Amino acid sequence: MHRADFCLAGAFRDQFLFRDGRRLRALVLLATVSAVLFELARVAGALPYYPFPWFAPPSLTNLAGGFLFGVGMVLAGGCVVGVLYKLGGGSSAAGVALLGLLAGSALYAEIHPAWSRLAGAAAWPEAGVTLPQLTGVAPGWWVAAIVLLGGGSCWRWQRQGLWRPPEVRAEGSLPLWQTALALSGLGLLSAVGTGMPMGVTTSYAKAAAFVEGLIAPGHLARVAYFNAQPIPYVLPYGGPQLSGGGGATLDVVALIQFPLIGGIVLGALASALLLGEFRPRWLMPWRQVLMVFCGGVIMALGARMTPGCNVWHLLGGLPLLTMQSLLFLLGLLPGTWVGGRLFLRLSAP
Repeated sequence: MHRADFCLAGAFRDQFLFRDGRRLRALVLLATVSAVLFELARVAGALPYYPFPWFAPPSLTNLAGGFLFGVGMVLAGGCVVGVLYKLGGGSSAAGVALLGLLAGSALYAEIHPAWSRLAGAAAWPEAGVTLPQLTGVAPGWWVAAIVLLGGGSCWRWQRQGLWRPPEVRAEGSLPLWQTALALSGLGLLSAVGTGMPMGVTTSYAKAAAFVEGLIAPGHLARVAYFNAQPIPYVLPYGGPQLSGGGGATLDVVALIQFPLIGGIVLGALASALLLGEFRPRWLMPWRQVLMVFCGGVIMALGARMTPGCNVWHLLGGLPLLTMQSLLFLLGLLPGTWVGGRLFLRLSAP
């Protein structure tokens, strides 16, 4: 992601603000290939869980969470994963956004009981978890439709020469389409190996809980979200029953997500060092600091309210056509547009 600067936030932001569709085209390729890979794995019996166990029937709050996430990721200058690889690359703004993500996760924990009641009231349990379950149409037919639309678009872009990298590009950069294919493969490996898609935002909540435990342990003990009963989980290929949640515990979430977070940061750091691009700049205008921090807070709120981040939904839930992910995407699009308008206004001199 660092070598290609494949920021998922930038995919939507660049299209709305600059009419630059390069990253969005790569995202369409990623989603199309992922849908095919996931369906092939499901048919072959290699997908251990279908749908993934931590997805639920849809709620209108998925839309609201996606909208807030879209606003926040534009203001923060990156999504929950983009912040990590930019941090590894030496971006001080990414560090500010990360602090906002932790603060937003802690803030959500305070309103979790009320939001959970609202999500339950707005839920649609009869819809099932996936679009195939809702419609009664086999997943393969839906994937065929995705291939027809997404694959057809990718083929047309190829005919138009839009996959060619720009003539002027940074040394060592990777074409976006190669990164999209690599991420599709990594998403499949995560689904087959762990039984769930890639994601990181629950770990931000865990980190916020650890910090809050150091500062105000008495208050932490009274926060329902951080002390909720962990969700049970069994790894696909045997072993004891595990559990995971947003509390300050080392559980299955930490087992899966902490190494992913560390790998993204360290991988980007190694890439930046190899290219001689690691040159942190610590001085930022206070106006930018405030905007990026607030963007991180809003993005974290959206991720917890949905629940899930853009990586969880776009790289994991969307290829399986989960209803939560589809609603998240529907909210993400207008949220990104609004975030872009706010960004232009707040950045104006």
